[in-house]
Parts: sequence; structure tokens; C-alpha cells
Amino acid sequence: MSLQSDPRTLWPDYRPTTLAVLPGLAQQLQVANVYAKLENERPLGNFKALGGMTAGLRALARASGGTGAHRHPHSPRSTPHLICASEGNHGLSVAAAAQRAGAKATIYLPANANPIRANRIKAVGGEVHWIDGTYDDAVLAASEAAARGEGLLIPDTSPDPNDPVVRDVMAGYELLTREIRDQLQTPPTHVFVQAGVGGLAAAVANGLSDFMSDPRRFLVVEPESAACVSRALAACRPVSISGDLHTAAEMLACGLASASAIEVLKRHNAHSILVSEPQLQVAVDVLRKAGGPQTTPSGAASLAGLLHAASDARLRDEHLLTPESVVLFLVTERATSSTPD
Repeated sequence: MSLQSDPRTLWPDYRPTTLAVLPGLAQQLQVANVYAKLENERPLGNFKALGGMTAGLRALARASGGTGAHRHPHSPRSTPHLICASEGNHGLSVAAAAQRAGAKATIYLPANANPIRANRIKAVGGEVHWIDGTYDDAVLAASEAAARGEGLLIPDTSPDPNDPVVRDVMAGYELLTREIRDQLQTPPTHVFVQAGVGGLAAAVANGLSDFMSDPRRFLVVEPESAACVSRALAACRPVSISGDLHTAAEMLACGLASASAIEVLKRHNAHSILVSEPQLQVAVDVLRKAGGPQTTPSGAASLAGLLHAASDARLRDEHLLTPESVVLFLVTERATSSTPD
């Protein structure tokens, strides 16, 4: 099995996802242009297909072909086997990587994960282990299983800012920023990206920061009840947040940010936007009425942040939104009722 160095090689029929122009929304929000990157079109129905597939295949390649310092730090003792924690989408991507390579995958899901997402994982051959707790409890359980030698850990978060697998995940995400640079003739002044542990936001910041125009405002959007990236940006390090983390944006229900992501987001001077549960629900409707796709509160969370910033005079001034602003946001997944590819 060859090392997958370019996420475009993951699918024989690869094509960039759509960059949609939403003029009605731009007029409503009193900005020059609004663009939406439609990651709901990605194979498996979400952007995680880029990260988990890339990192999973690279880890299997290292484990099968490398020894010593080049060997994966959590190599299993026998048949290649991938392990990860997930709310659903990352696990689906890792399970698909295992299926592609003829390996097995075990995905640790928190008890409140959507059964539809669990069924998608099973449909591509993944085994689901339910954890009585939050996503962060699932992260711990997956890490402990890998430490026992049960498989290769494919995390999308880590307390180690130099974790090579997390960096592979983020490298996979950066494909979408290369597509944006090819698709967008006018560089954005503002980019809104939703965050769970922060990996996507960090990858987008890395890939677009030198492409943006002034005032180069990069805004990370989170639910008020699961604002681990906001807390980490304020503290300059990951800080665990308490509570049940319940939110309609279930893919963003994370209590501890990734150290790798926070390091990158601080370097690019990212700003935080927090949104309420009603704002998350409204964004799904607004996107559909503006001509965008059906999605979930997680998928429309970055739009929720944009709507909040544009409608609040204080935030509008703070983040320098003007009638000349060119705004980009991401639609990160399709509606959960859709059938996976």
C-alpha cells in the first residue's frame, strides 16, 4: 500500500466541491459578497473525508513499511487495525480508510452520538464501541485501547502540538483551501469556520491566511455550550470545559481543543464567535432559503456566526464588517437523513 501524499488521490472521480455565490444573503447582510464552500458534496458527505482518510492511510503505510523511528507510535501487534474517537464523521472517514486498505476499524462513539451516524460507520465496515460519556470520554477510551496495542490511533485531536497523525488529518483538510484559492477570484476579507476541536479551522487558517485581503479577519464559530476553542484561545493553551456539552451542533460538542490547532490559530490571530442554540437552528433555514444545500446545525454553524456578527452592531464594528467585505463560510456536512456514498 502506497503512502497517500495527496488527498486528491483518495477518489478516482475526485472533483472540487462547489463554491456557491449567495448574492441575496450578501444584500441581506450588507456586505459586498458572500461565498459558501459546500463540503456537503464531499465523498462520505462531509469534509472529514479529507482528514481521516488521509491520516488513516498514511498511518497504515507507516505501520506496514516502516520500522524504528519511522514506525507508527501506536502500531498494533498483529493485523492492521485503526482506532479513533468520534461524534460520527471522523469515525466514518477512518472506517472508510480501513476498508480501502483491507484493514479493520474500531470507532469509539459517545452515548449521545446520533445512531444514523453510527449506522454509516457500520455500513463501511467499521465496528462501533459506545462509551457512556462525552466525546472527550470517547477520546480517552480510544487512546487507552491504542496504548494496549489494539490498533493504530487516528485522532483528530491531541494534547501534543506535534502529533504526526493529527497533523496528517489537518493536511488532508487543507485540500479544500487549495480548491478555494483556485475558485475564488476575489480574496476574502472575512472567513467564518466552525470548530469542534479546532482542526478544520486551523487548516483553513493555514491555507488561506496569505490569500486573504485586509482586514484579514478569521473567525472561529462555536456553540456557547461547547466553546473549547474560544477558551483555549483566551488561555493560549487547551483548557477542558465542564458540562454535558449538549448542542444541536452535535459535531461540535467537544470539551477540549487540539493543541496543534490552537498553536496554528493563535499564530494567525483567529477570533472567536459564540452562537446560541436558536441561532444554530435559524442558520439551517437561512442557508436553504438563500439557495444553499440542506445541512445540519453543525454544517451551518459558520453561517450562524456570520449572521450573528452581521446583525449585532458591536460585533460588526469589532470585526470590521463593511459594505465592501467579501465573506466566506463553510457548509461542512449534508443533512443526516441523507444516504452516505
